[in-house]
Parts: sequence; structure tokens; C-alpha cells
Amino acid sequence: MSTMQDVPLTVTRILMHGMTIHGTSLVTTWTGEAEPQRRSYREIGERSAQLAHALKDELGVRPDDRVATLMWNNAEHVEAYFAIPCMGSILHTLNLRLPAEQLAWIVGHAADKVVIVNGSLLPLLAPLLPHLSSVEHVVVSGPGD
Repeated sequence: MSTMQDVPLTVTRILMHGMTIHGTSLVTTWTGEAEPQRRSYREIGERSAQLAHALKDELGVRPDDRVATLMWNNAEHVEAYFAIPCMGSILHTLNLRLPAEQLAWIVGHAADKVVIVNGSLLPLLAPLLPHLSSVEHVVVSGPGD
């Protein structure tokens, strides 16, 4: 008998496994600001599902649409990491350390439909928006300046 798994290893299955087997285990993230955030795998899964539904139902994101993230490595980014691929869309993480003109080119070339941005990074994204013709929506996570 083979030890290979008999189901595809998909992001959805990874998330469901975490929620089911490790549901009460905590995921801790900290960006250096305020206090570390602690959420259980179950909470991460539930919040990921809420984000996926909002992207689909409120913003019209469909499978194969590109959703960019300009975020710190925090709990909200983990939720986006699960939400976007689980709904069949393409997660496009942006490098916040790139110069503005490179970010604009990358977003335009990828034809991102939505950008999810941490509020503290909004000053980096805002000047680019007039040049990003494919971007239909910007979702701000957390407080903005």
C-alpha cells in the first residue's frame, strides 16, 4: 500500500486541515507595531472565508481574477493568502520595498483587479492609483493615515 495521499494537496485542503486538526492552536503575527496578534486556525479560516465572500459578492472578483496584496506579514495577510486562492483567484503579492514606478509597472502588467493594502502602506499606493487602469477596487486593511 502506498503512503501517497489520495487527495489533491490544495490550499483549500490545507486550510480545512488546519481548521479541523489544529483549530484551537494559535497563529501569532507581529509587525513591530502595537502588540502581537493571536488568532486560532479556526478564526483564520473563518476570516478568510469572510474575505473571500466579500471579494466575490461585493467587488465581483471571479476565478482567475488577480488580487494584489501590498501588506506587512501580519494576520490579515495570512487571511488573504488563504482567501484568494481558495476562491480560485490569483494571489499577487507585491514587494513593498520596490520603487513606486516598478510597483506601478508590475500591477499594470499583471492586470490586477483589486489591491488589498495595509493602511500604513496606503501612502505608497495612493500616488500610483491614477496610473493603474486595471485596478477597480482598493481594500484598506486596518487604520490608514
